[in-house]
Amino acid sequence: MTAPCRFGLAVLLTLARFPFPVSRVLTAQDTTKGKAVYVKWCAGCHGDGGAGDGPAASHMLPRPRDFTGAIYKIRTTASGQLPTDQDVLRSIDEGLPGTAMPAWKDRLSERERRDVLAYLKTFSAFFQDTSQHIVPLTFSKEPGGARSAAALQVGRQFYDSIGCWKCHGKAGRGDGPSAPTLKTDPGEPIFAADLHENWRFRGGAGTADIYRRLRTGLDGTPMPSFSDLIDQKFLTDEQLWRVAQYVRSLSPERAPEVRDVIHAPRILGGLPRSPDDSAWARVEAYWFPLVGQVIRKPRWFAPGVAGVWVQAVHTRDSLALRLEWDDRSESPDTAWLAFEGRVLDHLASDDSVATRADLWPDQIAVQFPRSIPAGMERPYFLMGTPTDPVYQWRWTSTPRQAAAGLARGVGRFEVLGAGSAPGAEARFADGQWGLVLTRALATADTANELQFEAGRAIPVAFFAWDGSNGEHDTRMAVSAWYFLALDQPTPPRVYLSPVVAMAVTLGLGMLVATRARRRAGAGGAGGAGGRRRA
Repeated sequence: MTAPCRFGLAVLLTLARFPFPVSRVLTAQDTTKGKAVYVKWCAGCHGDGGAGDGPAASHMLPRPRDFTGAIYKIRTTASGQLPTDQDVLRSIDEGLPGTAMPAWKDRLSERERRDVLAYLKTFSAFFQDTSQHIVPLTFSKEPGGARSAAALQVGRQFYDSIGCWKCHGKAGRGDGPSAPTLKTDPGEPIFAADLHENWRFRGGAGTADIYRRLRTGLDGTPMPSFSDLIDQKFLTDEQLWRVAQYVRSLSPERAPEVRDVIHAPRILGGLPRSPDDSAWARVEAYWFPLVGQVIRKPRWFAPGVAGVWVQAVHTRDSLALRLEWDDRSESPDTAWLAFEGRVLDHLASDDSVATRADLWPDQIAVQFPRSIPAGMERPYFLMGTPTDPVYQWRWTSTPRQAAAGLARGVGRFEVLGAGSAPGAEARFADGQWGLVLTRALATADTANELQFEAGRAIPVAFFAWDGSNGEHDTRMAVSAWYFLALDQPTPPRVYLSPVVAMAVTLGLGMLVATRARRRAGAGGAGGAGGRRRA
């Protein structure tokens, strides 16, 4: 496996978050041993000289940290100041979700992590400047009432007034009017954070973490510090806390758990065919992460769609699948064409044909085997093979339509005949797509189209293309295989049987007890008579 592929696969693993570590005094550090750790584990991305130019760096967005400039995003110090040792150690320990930087605390010993921290600081003369006084900011405690309507209303008010919406969007999905223009200090394109996915926040997922980022800013990026607005009395410290609380409220209470099986309950009446049908509020949603396609050339290490929410219901004869995913633009979108060009310019391509920005549509695909397997065997997850194709539903934003067909590998999709396409209804609003796909459980084409059955584990996988991120063909986001289960209605006997069993058991118990009392009574009377005769 090549170095870019190895490091690309590392991107797939950076999904978890961990609590903020307890502050402690760091003991002596050995830069010589730290260098050995760095060369083995870090240089592939960050480069031998720490300039963020390792062999894998050209395949990454955002790029690995350039240690020579000593500009760190995740700090507890004021904007423009050096980070503390604990700040850097936290990034080493916990990693940076949404990037190729994994957590190292379970892979390297504490001593190795402290030694490599010391070695990182040798790349910049700023750390050797004795006039620098690295002092963390003093952060206040979170005010109460975080979830109250009044607190969230204040938070939303100041979210708007201090201009957060300009980058992050009115609904917070990173689709503000300034989003297509954003770039880092070195000129690399950068996405505004999707505030509905706090498990991907690089500085921590909690309200206190968000408040700290608002106070410190993210140096080297367009995200500023808002501490000066407190100093200027434009807003109070408590009001900034309310902004943090509002931002935290946009994400689920807990990071979504990736589960293997989508349960589709059976419902009475007709299927909900609109993504905004109120019936979906009563159906459980499942989240599935998507990662860059790094197997087939040209590979793609910077997908725009991080995951998809899936719901499913069925009736006696039909299935409805609801997909929802965050996307910063309704592609094709000319406003994002320049951003797409910068993305393609900053990512090395292993395609023999030069890549250019173009107006690509958004797309999503739902993949099944052609028939339900008897065991755990499944076709090749990356769109099957020429000899073992997979059955797919594909939807595109321009024109808005769905198709059904057979995929015989990446780039080989054969649309099935007329009438085979699933029903499709989509909407785009506030940086999010919603799509419902519907189809009869059974069809006439049993050779090519999957025949859905209740009570069976049906393999399913997902693919997504963000057109405004330059994604098409092999440049896409992919999932692993999961399962769809069409739940069967519970027969009435399941509820009646325990009641009947309890009644029978109770009746038998009473009968046995009655007979036992009668025997005891008869025995006692006989004994007394015998004694009288004696």
